[in-house]
Amino acid sequence: MKLKLFLLALFFSIFTDAQNSFELVNVKKAVIPFQLINNLIFIPINVNGAELTFMLDTGVAETILFSLENKEVKLQNIEKMKFSGLGGNLSIDGFKSDRNTAKIGDHIINSSMLLFIVLSEEFNISSHIGIPVNGIIGYHFFKNHPVSIDYTSKKITVYQDANAFKKKVRKFNELPMSVEKDKPYINADVEMTNEKKSSKLLIDLGNSDAIWLFPALIKDFVYNRPNIDDYLGRGFNGDIYGKRSRIHHFYLGDFKFEKPLTAMPDEYSIQHVTLVKDRKGSVGGEIMRRFSVVFDYTGGKLYLKKNKNFNDSFHFNMSGLDFKQDGLEWQEDRVKIEPKHLSPASSGNEISMGNNFQYKFTLKPIFSIAGIRKDSPAFIAGLKKDDRIITINGSQTSEMTMEKIIELMKSDEGRNITMVIQRKNKEMVFNFVLEDPIPYQE
Repeated sequence: MKLKLFLLALFFSIFTDAQNSFELVNVKKAVIPFQLINNLIFIPINVNGAELTFMLDTGVAETILFSLENKEVKLQNIEKMKFSGLGGNLSIDGFKSDRNTAKIGDHIINSSMLLFIVLSEEFNISSHIGIPVNGIIGYHFFKNHPVSIDYTSKKITVYQDANAFKKKVRKFNELPMSVEKDKPYINADVEMTNEKKSSKLLIDLGNSDAIWLFPALIKDFVYNRPNIDDYLGRGFNGDIYGKRSRIHHFYLGDFKFEKPLTAMPDEYSIQHVTLVKDRKGSVGGEIMRRFSVVFDYTGGKLYLKKNKNFNDSFHFNMSGLDFKQDGLEWQEDRVKIEPKHLSPASSGNEISMGNNFQYKFTLKPIFSIAGIRKDSPAFIAGLKKDDRIITINGSQTSEMTMEKIIELMKSDEGRNITMVIQRKNKEMVFNFVLEDPIPYQE
């Protein structure tokens, strides 16, 4: 995957129950650990007794359930409806369910959660993330209380106590933020080449890229060169295509970023989306992960404090490959052990063999190629969609994570990559060199 999440953004014209909100119970603040994968945040939420994983996304107004991963969830008051969002088609069928109970940890509770449901494998993003993901949660998580996101410790803090919140943001940079149609917006300066232009941008935590710009909405827009045509992700209405390039500088308050990667969806991909007035694009997770961030929806403020990631370069997946995880399979690991540690009889999934070895069967991930960019290094080398990846640079992919694979493809220009793949039961070896197709040029 090109690290633009499939379920990029959702747009609804729905009036929802004002009571659909999370409340803190018996505490002044609550801390939630999260997983960070490809700049995207995943949190555990218990819905009607079922333990689920949701992506945290400021770019959506409503709470979406799109996969159950073999889990049983008893949903309340189900009605059929239609959705629309980014992509080429007009709408998709789904359901809504209200008066559900959601809990995050022991102290954050929503006793009247409204869920919108699209249970279709086409929208199941788990294979592209590398962990089971059941849904997306947005506005209703943020709307009542200040929310702090620490990208380095991977912890979210929700504040009920005003004094604790004020103490938290004392040394942060404060920026004005508007909340329109239940989503947060900020004004930032975009410098394509040498002229700064103030631009209204959605703060989109469900977007793993740095910046998105909408050329169709920007007067006299000219694409920077070099640029490439690319698959940018997927919305509820279909695939999103456009161009990728770099801009000279991006300014967010007093903070300046050099040569950030920028994605620009084509006009067809946004034709059915109703955008707020004057919006020019989005700022995503690749920018936000460089800060400790505090959202205060009720106060209309965004607070930023740069962290250790702030000066990281903006790296691109230079292979041209889009990866997916095709489930898990049992594999055996041969482990050498001392005879005295052998038990008289094997149990569970362990089998003793002789006096010196034990075979342990464990579930390991299977990775394959979901797509490939034309004229990319991997495309030229001869790799194809659906090739199963066995090893990368000598390392078994069954011992890797999706995150590790992507990091490798974004690591260093000029790096040699050797892949052993399986195609129609035949193992094949391919070699290519990572090359940045869109270096910024003055």
